[in-house]
Amino acid sequence: MNIAHAFRKWTAYNQTVRELSALDDHMLNDLGIGRGDIQRLAREHANQL
Repeated sequence: MNIAHAFRKWTAYNQTVRELSALDDHMLNDLGIGRGDIQRLAREHANQL
């Protein structure tokens, strides 16, 4: 993995965590996401890149 690809993955992970963390618990629940799932989901998203 080159540096640019690693940076894109890191950026995607951080953006996903930031955006999901900004939602309140009710909004997360509507999406079927628990607050404890945010980091796992962000990691899965970043690994798809």
